[in-house]
Amino acid sequence: MSVQFRIATLDDVEGIIQLCNECFGENTSLEYAQKIYRENENDVNQIYVIGIKDNEIVAHSKINIIPTIYEEMNTYAILNHVCVKPELRREHIGTKLLDECFKIAKEHNCKCVELWSKNFRQAAHGLYHKYEFDVVDAKFFSKNI
Repeated sequence: MSVQFRIATLDDVEGIIQLCNECFGENTSLEYAQKIYRENENDVNQIYVIGIKDNEIVAHSKINIIPTIYEEMNTYAILNHVCVKPELRREHIGTKLLDECFKIAKEHNCKCVELWSKNFRQAAHGLYHKYEFDVVDAKFFSKNI
């Protein structure tokens, strides 16, 4: 059976969290994830995309649409938590997930799509290179507040 992609709903949050906890070694609680999802579910610029195979969420990406007042930058999208169930990573599901994300970004008139990926995610980097993402900068800064 092939993977079907769609926008996630509150009912999908548990499967998303299970997949992301598995893929990223995170420990996000279902209660926290559902709370945040509910707080933002009407924000049209925050979109969770899932891929389902055999009634299980096997792929996920969060799309953040960012409209700006800057003409050159325009509206763009940032992807995060792009992941595919590890045992299915050779089935081109990641490529299909990115196709779906780009389709949504185009529907929102995005000029470009960006993402960042941690250094240990070498398999993901291979996907991004094949999908013709350019490495723009090797620095990512973060500061806890």
